[in-house]
Amino acid sequence: MWQKRRNAEETPLKPPRDKRRPFQGGASKGSAPKGGLPQGGGQRGGDFKPRPQIYRQSQEGPRTDAAPRPEIHQPRREGALPGEKLPLILEVAPNADYALIDSGDGQKLESYGGYRIVRPEGQAIWRRALPERDWLNVDAVFTGDTDEEGVGRWRFPKSPLGETWPMSHDGLSYLGRFTSFRHVGVFPEQAPHWSHMEQLIHDAKRPVKVLNLFGYTGLASLVAARAGAEVTHVDASKKAIGWARENQEVARLTGKPIRWICDDAMKFVEREARRDSRYDIILLDPPAYGRGPKGEVWQLFDHLPAMVELCRDILTPRPLAVVLTAYSIRSSFFAIHALMRDTFAGMGGRVESGELVIREQSAARALSTSLFSRWVAS
Repeated sequence: MWQKRRNAEETPLKPPRDKRRPFQGGASKGSAPKGGLPQGGGQRGGDFKPRPQIYRQSQEGPRTDAAPRPEIHQPRREGALPGEKLPLILEVAPNADYALIDSGDGQKLESYGGYRIVRPEGQAIWRRALPERDWLNVDAVFTGDTDEEGVGRWRFPKSPLGETWPMSHDGLSYLGRFTSFRHVGVFPEQAPHWSHMEQLIHDAKRPVKVLNLFGYTGLASLVAARAGAEVTHVDASKKAIGWARENQEVARLTGKPIRWICDDAMKFVEREARRDSRYDIILLDPPAYGRGPKGEVWQLFDHLPAMVELCRDILTPRPLAVVLTAYSIRSSFFAIHALMRDTFAGMGGRVESGELVIREQSAARALSTSLFSRWVAS
């Protein structure tokens, strides 16, 4: 997933060039939440080995009288590297549930169900394709007013709207939500990952366990549960967990096996490894920066390698996939591609990496939203 710093449950807006989310995860996504709020970072088999603790900071602060500790470098995994496919561009086209109507001049005009919404978009450095009248004919505009909170940071040109409204994805009902950090409770560019996961669950023809780390408002968890998987959803934000539970009720999936866990993702995965808990599919959507429920600090470039290693350690003997998405980072998908191939050395399969993009309705331009890399078993 994953929040902002308007209160203890959220994190600040990211810089203009950053793309999508507020933050969530082992800590909260610092630059901006993923779909959301701060969360705990947080995913084969029985080869788990305890690793040096590099994640949590001492509550006592740095010691100025101690000699610097030598860095501990883990050896590279042995074994043949997985196959690879890149670049892979996963695209979302306009549909009845969601459409990117137009974009440009640092903004985007979108349609969520029956609502037309304008929000900032740092990637849209080109010019708008549609005339001004189309951009004025909207239901909600994100203003980012720092004197307001929540829905107060939105302007409603036609008539006042509530904080939530009914939405759907592929027949799955949930609530759209006007948040203080410009997000609306869903990241539609993730749809290709959801459909891919759903197909893996159906094709497995056996019980499948899914772990959704930095899970935000739970759309991926609901898709997995609907497909028949047993789901564990982890997010460090109590508010995000509450929203996810509400979406489960709206989707009429309360009878499906979903564990909603408010915890730091890294701590949770470490405990799962010690408990010998295992998962077939792991979704990993960490923030660039964030803080967990108890002040744990998450820095993506510092902590992602250890997190991905732990994810491998808690896979079942017959795993299906590990999917990593990265928002708001100044990097290339080649970086996370190399990390994923090294981590899954000796396991076979294939690593596919590239970008998630949304195809614009007005001029057919592709708006890049995030980087991804996923390991898929053969």
